[in-house]
Amino acid sequence: MYAFTLDKPASLADAQKAAAGGAKPLAGGQTLLASMKLRLSDPGNLVDLGGVKELAGIRREGNALVIGAMTRHIDVATSAEVAAAIPALTHLAGHIGDKQVRAMGTMGGSVANNDPAACYPSAVLGLGATVHTTKRQIAADEFFQGMFTTALEDGELITAISYPVPKKAAYVKFNQPASRFALIGVFVAQTDSGVRVAVTGAGNGVFRHAGLEAALNASFTPQSAAGVKISADDCSADLHASAAYRANLISVLTQRAVAQLA
Repeated sequence: MYAFTLDKPASLADAQKAAAGGAKPLAGGQTLLASMKLRLSDPGNLVDLGGVKELAGIRREGNALVIGAMTRHIDVATSAEVAAAIPALTHLAGHIGDKQVRAMGTMGGSVANNDPAACYPSAVLGLGATVHTTKRQIAADEFFQGMFTTALEDGELITAISYPVPKKAAYVKFNQPASRFALIGVFVAQTDSGVRVAVTGAGNGVFRHAGLEAALNASFTPQSAAGVKISADDCSADLHASAAYRANLISVLTQRAVAQLA
């Protein structure tokens, strides 16, 4: 690990100041610290957001569930309010990594990092959530821009994510056994504007599948999802799975999610 300095602000204003000065936000460290240990990352300066209490918490605002960026996975998984409003989000958070990861990892850190196999981005995109930052509000469809890339600007911090409460939603994933990242994860949501299907783990980042959405909007059944041909062209291939295997998993997991909801 390369040498670095660490700032631990107690207020959002101080955290913003540090981030604006070039410090790298530390929001749980489940990805950043691992990359630093391998000397794949050399941020130089870190600003630890763990002490900024105003960035954590869960609350209901009208027909939306607002979750602070520094809310840890375990808090989402065990929240009665989340379970009552969006059970799929409870399930997703409760199956991220292992107990240690869930105890330290945060929602904001996961979304800001945008790992192509992370679970939370599929919920944000699948539910059509809004990402609140220190500068603006960003719609999910505009936020994710590819592998480890988002619409966030330098010095911009996620403060909260607002999830519209869907009519129904389900998240189904096939774990990579060692890391427990999603080899493929599919988030299906029936919303006021129609069915949304978000896929993670397949390739360059989380994405919506237009073909599955169209089929399920026409007929919300597993058979309808099964009738959609999933192309392997945009799926990644590695030692864990071929592109064709991942494409098939997208179909199978979507069918399972729809079956749960039906």
